[in-house]
Amino acid sequence: MKQLVVPELGEGVENAVVACWHYQVGDNIKESDDIVELVTDKASFNVPSDYTGVLKEILVCEGQTAKIGQALALIET
Repeated sequence: MKQLVVPELGEGVENAVVACWHYQVGDNIKESDDIVELVTDKASFNVPSDYTGVLKEILVCEGQTAKIGQALALIET
């Protein structure tokens, strides 16, 4: 299993809120597909997948806050 993690989002940004998941558990995803939208106090960001596979588990739900580097989801490759 591979992890989809919160990427670096800019200088001084330590966390982000999960605004919207574009895929659900069980969905097939491809490398570079935008999986989730994150929001900071400055901007919103779509996070692409680094892997092709199946979204197995969402670890941070919509509305919850995640830290930079924290796992958001698990992808089975």
